[in-house]
Amino acid sequence: MQVQELKTIINESKRIVFFGGAGVSTASGIPDFRSANGLYHEKYHRTFSPEEMVSHMFFTDYTEDFFKFYKQKLVYPEAKPNACHIALAKLEKEGKLKAVVTQNIDGLHQEAGSKKVFELHGSVKRNYCTQCHTFYDADYVMQAKGIPYCEKCGGIIKPDVVLYGEGLDNRVVSQAIEAIENADTLIIGGTSLIVYPAAGLIDYFRGNKLVLINKSQTATEGHADLVIHEDIAKVMQAAVLDA
Repeated sequence: MQVQELKTIINESKRIVFFGGAGVSTASGIPDFRSANGLYHEKYHRTFSPEEMVSHMFFTDYTEDFFKFYKQKLVYPEAKPNACHIALAKLEKEGKLKAVVTQNIDGLHQEAGSKKVFELHGSVKRNYCTQCHTFYDADYVMQAKGIPYCEKCGGIIKPDVVLYGEGLDNRVVSQAIEAIENADTLIIGGTSLIVYPAAGLIDYFRGNKLVLINKSQTATEGHADLVIHEDIAKVMQAAVLDA
């Protein structure tokens, strides 16, 4: 019944924006951060928590340890787009979906075919020299032994991801806000909406239909037109790909 209602909302919408979090990628084998089995609950290091190990401080002060953790826990080269990624790319191709705003850093939306993706927290697919800003892909970083260094100037290469202690890219945030402001339907999926400032972007939505799809409850359910407590990949499969 809920899937049918979602189908109806999608069919009647002309400017959909999708706002997604870690739950979008779990069906692709990428663990989330905050659930009971998530990355932040793992015992990885005797001195530092996983949350501290993805901070700017840790990158600058313990660079080699940062990259050990980063390669093991934040990059998943074998991961492939799941039904949610594919469904969103299909809706964009049909002209219904105007943008994807994501908190994820895995690049799977683009791999599925989505063109307009605003990555609030950056992407592991992009890496830059901290001195001369030469671009390096994910393979270069993953294959480097220890700390990856720039071939041109010898500077340390940094993943283009927003670490704790760093600000979001203002240009990306502005574009995401503009997309949300102009949407007639906002679908929020796979996020508990507790990570700020990213979660605050949904306050800019002024459209007709707000849809929340998440396994667990979220704080904004009272304002939603439709709430579905199921796996986002399964829901989008049924609502878009099986339609």
